[in-house]
Amino acid sequence: MVEQILEQLQAMTPALVLTLGLAIGLQHAFEPDHVAAVSTQISKRRYKLQSVRKIITEGTFKSSFLGAMWGAGHTTTLVLMGLLVYLLAINIPQNVFMGFEFIVGIMLVFLAFTTFSNKKLFTLKHLHTHTHNDGTIHTHPHEHDNDHKHSHKSYIIGCIHGLAGTGSLVVLTASTLGNIETTLSFILIFGIGSVIGMAMVSGLIGLPFAFINKIESANKALRYIAGFASLFIGANILYEIAIVNNLFGI
Repeated sequence: MVEQILEQLQAMTPALVLTLGLAIGLQHAFEPDHVAAVSTQISKRRYKLQSVRKIITEGTFKSSFLGAMWGAGHTTTLVLMGLLVYLLAINIPQNVFMGFEFIVGIMLVFLAFTTFSNKKLFTLKHLHTHTHNDGTIHTHPHEHDNDHKHSHKSYIIGCIHGLAGTGSLVVLTASTLGNIETTLSFILIFGIGSVIGMAMVSGLIGLPFAFINKIESANKALRYIAGFASLFIGANILYEIAIVNNLFGI
């Protein structure tokens, strides 16, 4: 259905084009691979909440923030891709987009296994420098807190997701709209819709994790559900791209 709407964009008024961009962006956030990827990050969060009110407000807000960061990364990639396609008139072969989709499948499988093991995807550290009384300069690393670590991961995951699927189709369609202002406006509005949509779905996903945060067995069960969903969707993408669509031409 999205593909059919995109095919009609050139015949629509600018206002309708932007409205549809927002609507498609909202719908885009609810695609299964996007939800699965963000769920793996939400499942690893730990909350220090004492009351039901704080569970609902803080738990939902922090999860929504992770979704918004995913949307920001997703939009960043789309805008950069849009500039390349429109300004440089680059013709991207279908196999390239299939390759991007394959990378997304690998990422989802990898996220699944890090979710099962509950291990860190990677750790970002600050370097702090201070001077001792004797004049010696000492530098030591300091890890980000949990919010920073999860938000950075969600942003990077969103960037990777922006290379594949409906997002790439939106960029290619937007590049035919006639001028750079309309093209970038449509991509940005689509991105804003993705940010809003993913913030909404992430907030909903975060609620059950926040409520059962202190119940280790329940928390582990939900984390495994998120992991298996990511593994299944990722494996299905890999099969579709590599086997059904014969990406490697074997």
